[in-house]
Amino acid sequence: MRRRDLLSGLGLGGYSLVVLADQISQGPLPPVSERLRREFDRIAPPDPQRRKAEAEPNMAVVDLETDVFIAGGGLAGVCAAIAAARNGAKVVLVQDRSRLGGNSSSEVKMHVVGANSHKGRPGWREGGLIEEFRLDDAANNPQRCWELWDLLLYDKVVSEPNITLLLETILYSATMQGSRIEQVMARCDKSEHLYRIKAGLYVDATGDSRLGLEAGAEYRTGRETRSEFNESLAPEKADQETLGSSILFTSRLHRKPMPYTPPKWARKVTKEHLRFRKVGPENWEYGYWWIEWGGDKDTIRDNERIRFELLSIVTGVWDYIKNSGDYPDSSHWALEWVGMMPGKRGSRRLVGDVILTQGDLMRGTWPDAVAMGGWPMDDHPPGGFDRSDLPPNTVIRTDEVFDIPLRALYSRNVTNLMMAGRNISASHAAFTSTRVMATCASIGQAVGTAAALCRERGVTPRQLARDRQLVSGLQQLLLRQDQSIRTVSNHDTRDLARTAAIKSSGEVGEAKAALVTDGIDRDIPPNKKTGKPGEVHHWAAKPDSREAWIELSWRQPQRLREVVLKFDTGFQRELTLSASDSISRAIVRAPQPETVRDYTVTVTGADGRQRTVATITGNHQRLNRITFEPVDALAVRITATKTNGAEEVRIFEVRCYA
Repeated sequence: MRRRDLLSGLGLGGYSLVVLADQISQGPLPPVSERLRREFDRIAPPDPQRRKAEAEPNMAVVDLETDVFIAGGGLAGVCAAIAAARNGAKVVLVQDRSRLGGNSSSEVKMHVVGANSHKGRPGWREGGLIEEFRLDDAANNPQRCWELWDLLLYDKVVSEPNITLLLETILYSATMQGSRIEQVMARCDKSEHLYRIKAGLYVDATGDSRLGLEAGAEYRTGRETRSEFNESLAPEKADQETLGSSILFTSRLHRKPMPYTPPKWARKVTKEHLRFRKVGPENWEYGYWWIEWGGDKDTIRDNERIRFELLSIVTGVWDYIKNSGDYPDSSHWALEWVGMMPGKRGSRRLVGDVILTQGDLMRGTWPDAVAMGGWPMDDHPPGGFDRSDLPPNTVIRTDEVFDIPLRALYSRNVTNLMMAGRNISASHAAFTSTRVMATCASIGQAVGTAAALCRERGVTPRQLARDRQLVSGLQQLLLRQDQSIRTVSNHDTRDLARTAAIKSSGEVGEAKAALVTDGIDRDIPPNKKTGKPGEVHHWAAKPDSREAWIELSWRQPQRLREVVLKFDTGFQRELTLSASDSISRAIVRAPQPETVRDYTVTVTGADGRQRTVATITGNHQRLNRITFEPVDALAVRITATKTNGAEEVRIFEVRCYA
């Protein structure tokens, strides 16, 4: 049977793998390359259509209109753009660099961490878009090449027909109409264009809150006083200090001695500077996050000063490793790459209807929960490396992973402005946890999905957050698209699988077939701190005669057009791109062995006849969507014939829709 396998770039509901059976009657889609080439005429009109800017006659003005405008192409902005686009909104995404990914890109090379906290919370890795990206990267980039991660993110964005991407383009002004943003201006000096962009909704994913700043949005900087929110992590007296920035390096072991001469401006690092900082060989290939500086400066306006000091520290630390005599094993090691862009942590934080605090993260539940975090509150001395008398960080772990509310993701005083990333509405103490990139990505997916829903319903983000029915609908849509929200489970009334009888070819232990519709799409790991036992929420079976199957059936025929599957992708392990060998040793840089690779979906019609609507081979994604021509079905059977290595077939969730 012929079929088309369509990866997620086609705007079909936000799924990692989309498979359409041939019976669907729809016009042929133009090749992505053809569509993109047409798009370039829109963002760079031919000469006869160019309009000169009055104040800058060498710049051409281009007007763009869209549903959602997003400033900032880090992981938060990328996930916001893709989520909004896959849910039907037109998006313009501007990024001031030549590549997407922010601190996860090849310009900084910081590995993506989040709720699972490296090995601290096994089982709590985020689902959704960031899981899709990680799985694709692991399967297609086993060599751990950072530039391929850049390319993957670029591919994800440009493959979405609803996204217009403007790289090397900087937002620089916003025009207001009352409390609403009317339009924004962005410039690309590389192509000599000024973009005048109008949208219904605007998302600030710049990290530094540049869009919010131009729009006059309320924001906070620095650290609140301890008494304001009763936070033990806060200082006794408020100040303007924050976390510093870092520059990483990579190095490589060679077959011959590799001498090193530092630049004249390198710092002279001594053993005393490294009193609380280890520089042993276990991290020579990756560098040190604690090469951090500038939290007691203005991390935005002092960026050049911070870059210089960080480079002086990097070269000084490497000089100590190579030439102090304390590490003779370093003789054959040589620097391979040194970052030139400081990986920034703290700056402005926009204020929403809710300001997340240390206590909120400890409690972790919200009626408007839309995203998940779990990295510990991880505060650093603002002086960074200059505070050699202090440990490089102070950590407070929450008892559980925590949810993040929608009300912290839109501006309190600019009605059509949302924020995604490290600049969400939070105190400094809470920010030290929510700032990490997988959490930012999860927030981005929530914001992009919410923005698309606001567009569809004609409401503001605040109106959405205040409408319990709309919030519930947003939460269910997010769960359907594999977003991780700790305290919300599937109660989607449109999911016909919830009313089905279930049987299977077999079961392993507690992994019963009925669990694929229990509303929870991951196993809940045991909590050693609170003593809570773990929970199983998947079906598992060992293949009999080379296959295992699970079947959902109804007494009366159900009109079906779509089956949604969530497979096991090894949430108990870490999964990220890292230059660190010690971290990468625990990561499977390939399709995850637990994941079902080959399977079929068969529908039993009202007439009793069986029809295979999809035959899938080579799958490595957790979330799969199978769409076919509507049929009156008495049963749906998923038959797995091969995994990517595991002996058991495991499925966390099956959904069925008309």
